[in-house]
Amino acid sequence: MKSLWRISAIAAAYCLSANAFAANCTGLAQWNSSTAYTGGMQVTHNCAAYRAAWWTQGRDPEMHSGPEKEWRSLGQCDSCGGSSSSSSSSSGSTSSSSSSSSSGGGACPSGIPMWDANTVYWGGDQALNNNSVCTARWWTRGENPAQADVWNCSTCSGSSSSSSSTSSSSSSTSSSSSSSSSSSSSSSSSSSSSGGQRRYVTYASTWNTSIYDLDVNNIPNYITNVNLSFVRPNTAYQRGSYAFDQQVSGFEFVEGATGFGGPNPFTAEESQDLINAIAALEARGTEVWISVGGWSYSQGSQWQGFSAPRVVDLALDLGASGIDIDWEASGSQCNKQDAANFSCTDDPEIENILVTLYNEINRRGAGLGISIAGWSTGAYYVKGTPFEEGKVQWGSPFGGTMYNVVKRHGDKLDFVNLMSYDGGNYYDPREGFAAYRAIYNGPINMGMEIAPEGSGGAVLTVNAPPGIQWDTGFLTGSNNEASDYYNIETMLGYVKNAGQPGDGFMLWQLWKQRVHLPAPAGAATENSAGQYVCRNLPLAGDCNQTIPSLPKL
Repeated sequence: MKSLWRISAIAAAYCLSANAFAANCTGLAQWNSSTAYTGGMQVTHNCAAYRAAWWTQGRDPEMHSGPEKEWRSLGQCDSCGGSSSSSSSSSGSTSSSSSSSSSGGGACPSGIPMWDANTVYWGGDQALNNNSVCTARWWTRGENPAQADVWNCSTCSGSSSSSSSTSSSSSSTSSSSSSSSSSSSSSSSSSSSSGGQRRYVTYASTWNTSIYDLDVNNIPNYITNVNLSFVRPNTAYQRGSYAFDQQVSGFEFVEGATGFGGPNPFTAEESQDLINAIAALEARGTEVWISVGGWSYSQGSQWQGFSAPRVVDLALDLGASGIDIDWEASGSQCNKQDAANFSCTDDPEIENILVTLYNEINRRGAGLGISIAGWSTGAYYVKGTPFEEGKVQWGSPFGGTMYNVVKRHGDKLDFVNLMSYDGGNYYDPREGFAAYRAIYNGPINMGMEIAPEGSGGAVLTVNAPPGIQWDTGFLTGSNNEASDYYNIETMLGYVKNAGQPGDGFMLWQLWKQRVHLPAPAGAATENSAGQYVCRNLPLAGDCNQTIPSLPKL
């Protein structure tokens, strides 16, 4: 791989050459942070033209352009202005190469290479395949243009076979996908059009793992989000330093883990390889977020030194889509009064973290999302509500810790990742979900933890015991054993029937058995949990894909 300095030199040369000529910006729409762009679409921004290399939304073209980025600079506009109408954005912003390839017919153009399975193609790149000229809609490698909907093909030299093949594949799943995957795709599309895209968020610990484990082949394509865990809240990361090691960022990948010999910095090649792995996942459709905090980084004073600018710098340099706040400071005590007077001692700290991060992202136009890890009973024990202590089954002693931050600042969150586990045998995850829904109207991802759990002793299973339904035994008002309800079948039934179209699931964590201990007999595993959610929620993607058995490093 090229070094960071080599990449920087290429990027600089690219920008110089791209800006050495004037671009015709007539009919191109102004870039809009809320618009989703697919590979090949063109926009103007600050009097320059850009072409999307793959699907992107909210990522400033000026800040995210280059040969390894989602935008390609096409040069300065010959005259500033440009159309800003929405119709121009949808019809006039496709690249000229894309529109020419869709017309079809005629002789195959010269100068376009034959498609090669080992070549990486970015959005807008072209290749010849079976008498068709094919344009990549986003990043791809090894996907045959005659079968994959990542390609937009049209015939040349009079043949029509490839065109019909591609058209067919773009309206259905590829031939390698199972029938359950097909139904998942159609269901996901309908749920998205009705106002919500269901997510399957997986936290990926970095200890005992390598940056090279983040290969797209190791992560099933039905996983919508991978949260790299964890970033130091008080990281001193500097933009452009690419210091992704444990000493600076907090990540504990073996390539940069601090050992007995002291700090172990990333090499330039390793830093670039991590960036490339994230870019490939993002291009594939799996968003990569960074998760800040976690249990270990939350027990000292690190959150008191939280630096929103440093965290945003790190996310931008990695090419991440968002930032997850996993604040787990265990010293907060709540007064358990009524809703108007309910408060916890650490309310100011967690609220300040979220507000400063939100303001920093918006000040810089960074387009990063924000999520929060919601404690299992984090919205519990408010007097006069259905979740008052004594009216629900017992859970964490820190009930209500997340109540005020979510209630007051929920509009700043893209979604909540509910840690609906670690609450003991009396904890019912459905009650935790309902408690957050009472104060937050955005998407909630019901959490699952592969056993053995960190605390609480519950063991996650896939199927519900005989006689258990998603809506039985709920809010009984007594401390009944709740273990029968801690299974994916019951939780998924609750999310589908009592939740909203955008509600989904979360998994702690992607490498759980690998970096800790194997799950006990009969318990859910990373694969059985994810595949059940994929098939029954359902999710888009191939539900037969698995997380491989990788060594603990």
